Amino acid sequence: MDDQPEAAAPEPLDRRAELSEFLRTRRARLQPQDVGLPEFGRARRVPGLRREELAQLAGVSVAYYTRLEQGNGRNVSAEVLDAIARALRLTDAEHAHLNHLARPARHKKKRRPAKVQRVRTGLLYLLDSMEGIPAYVAGARSDILAWNPMAAAVFGDWAALPAAERNWARLVFLSPAYRDLFLNWDSKASDMVSYLRLYAGRHPDDPQLSALVGELSLRSEEFRRLWATHNVKEKGHGIKLIRHPLVGDLTLSYETLNLPDDEDQQLVTYHAEPGSESAQALRLLASWGADAGRADVISGAGRSPDDGR
Repeated sequence: MDDQPEAAAPEPLDRRAELSEFLRTRRARLQPQDVGLPEFGRARRVPGLRREELAQLAGVSVAYYTRLEQGNGRNVSAEVLDAIARALRLTDAEHAHLNHLARPARHKKKRRPAKVQRVRTGLLYLLDSMEGIPAYVAGARSDILAWNPMAAAVFGDWAALPAAERNWARLVFLSPAYRDLFLNWDSKASDMVSYLRLYAGRHPDDPQLSALVGELSLRSEEFRRLWATHNVKEKGHGIKLIRHPLVGDLTLSYETLNLPDDEDQQLVTYHAEPGSESAQALRLLASWGADAGRADVISGAGRSPDDGR
C-alpha cells in the first residue's frame, strides 16, 4: 500500500469575511433616494450608500458601523443588528443571516465528526404514499436524501448516481442535462446559491460545505459569479418550468415544508394545475413507473460543460 499523505481538510468559511462582504453588498444595492436621504449630486466613488449614511440611518456611530462591516461583530447587540437590518431593508432571510454571521452560536472548540443525515422511517412511508406527486427530502448543503418514484420519473433516476453526487448544487451547476431540464435554469441556479449562502451562515465550520463550494467555484463560472453576490433566500414555493425528455414541457408548482425535528431538512413536493396538460403528463409518467425514471435525464451528471461531453 502506498504511503501517501491524507488530503488536508477543507478550510472553514471565514465568518468575519462573510459578515464584511454581506454588509458591503447589501449597502451597495441601496441609493440615498431609496431610504429618504437627500442626493447632493457629487459623484460617488462606489455604488450605493456610504458608511456614514448607513450609520446615520441605523443610529450608530460611523466608527462602530465601520468595525462591524470590517467583520468585527464581537459583542454587538441584537438591537443594533435589528436597526442595521431595518436601515439596509433586509428581508427576513437576510436578517436571520446577519444574526448568524454577527452573533454565531457558541460551539466547543473540538470539531465533531459530520453528522450522518438520516430520514425518519415515517417520512419515507409518507413519500411512498404520495402517488402521482413528485416529492423528495433535501438535507444539509442541498443533499438529496430520499425521494419517491414520481420524483425519479420527473428528475431522473438518482439511485443510479453515487451518493456523493446526489446534491442539487452539483447537479444544477455541473450537469449539462440539468441545465437542459430546467427551462428557468437561471432562476434555479440563483435560488440554489442563495440557499447555500443561508446554510453557510448557520454552519460556517461545515467541512463538507467548504469542499462543495471549493469544487463548484473551480468548475463553474456561473457559480462563482452568483456566490460573490452574497444573496440569501429561504426555500419556499413557486413554479418550475421543466422540459422532460419523454413528455415535453411541464409547468409545476412546488412547496417546501421545513421539518420540525431537523432545521436542515425539507420535504419538497411538486404538483400541476388540475386539468392542465402538465397534470396529464404527470399521470402518463406515473403509468410508466420506473421506466420513466430511467430516461436520459441525468446523463452527464457530475460533469461540468467545460469537462467535455
